[in-house]
Amino acid sequence: MAKHIAAAGGHARIIVCDVTKPEQVNSALASLERLDILLNNAGMNIPEPFLEVSESHLDDMIALNVRAAFLVAQAAVRKMLQHPDRRKLGGSVIHVSSQMGRVGAERRTVYCMTKHAIEGLTKAMAAELAPRGVRVVSIAPTFITTPLTAPFFENAEFKKWVVDRIPLGRIGTVEEVANAVLFLASPAASLVTGSSLLVDGGWTAW
Repeated sequence: MAKHIAAAGGHARIIVCDVTKPEQVNSALASLERLDILLNNAGMNIPEPFLEVSESHLDDMIALNVRAAFLVAQAAVRKMLQHPDRRKLGGSVIHVSSQMGRVGAERRTVYCMTKHAIEGLTKAMAAELAPRGVRVVSIAPTFITTPLTAPFFENAEFKKWVVDRIPLGRIGTVEEVANAVLFLASPAASLVTGSSLLVDGGWTAW
């Protein structure tokens, strides 16, 4: 990613940390001169039937998808508000939710629960932080082809299950999600806060 940014004439520095450990997050943010945009993207899913969900899987998903997302956002906004001109300059927090933050699905009870939580967090943060110049939104993608998800789509039955539920008839791409994030982070979305942008090919329109 840093190479792509550099090729486009920008500058990027990669900082590796464990977002489930607040001390590492705080240390990473402390190394920044300022912060204007947070893309809160870390998350996980362990698809399994509701009655078979173990306490360890439940705890792990809540720890990353909800607790870490909350604490990273909290630390990031504290950093944003250190800028003396924040109200005029504006800041953006973009939570990565999911279409599953709007609907339910079999074998995804915990994931759906955590993404519904992110949607609620988005609204509450937006209401509280708007007077301080920070917009808070979420982006809710459908299934996206990535190196992590590609092996799942090799299962023809699963791929058909996904595509049959997307009116546009195809799985999304990383570029399509990135374009939506770019819009939400930009001045073009200066009046957008407290809402969720669905990038789901129509999944939730049925």
